[in-house]
Amino acid sequence: MRAVAQRVRSARVTIAGEVVGEIGRGLLVLLGVHTSDTPEQVHWLGDKIVGLRIFEDEAGKMNLSVGDINGGILVVSQFTLYGDCSKGRRPSFIEAARPETAIPLYEGFVNAIKVHGIPVATGQFGADMLVELANDGPVTLVIDTP
Repeated sequence: MRAVAQRVRSARVTIAGEVVGEIGRGLLVLLGVHTSDTPEQVHWLGDKIVGLRIFEDEAGKMNLSVGDINGGILVVSQFTLYGDCSKGRRPSFIEAARPETAIPLYEGFVNAIKVHGIPVATGQFGADMLVELANDGPVTLVIDTP
């Protein structure tokens, strides 16, 4: 799995003019599922994201997690994170998991966050979404599962 985690002041997902997921301060996580991903990786990544200490404490150091600041997480599926641009001009998405594999892992990731008591909002898997965010910092991390 590949996640792009962005520290945000706010973020939301709109589909056909309707807001389907929204958070205030917290993390926007764009999530890509690889063809070889497993449920064990889902839990590893969920724990990693929840535990990231990328919010500033009173001394201005990145020392707090999303739970420490009572923030939320907005999870958006994004198969294009596994786009291979090494050949030609059109990306290949052959490494991105097909929906029948990716959807259960995506939903498992959302649940892996919820078990920590973190409020979670989502987009809609496979939908054409408008994602808006106020990137805070900016702080953006790319995390690949082992």
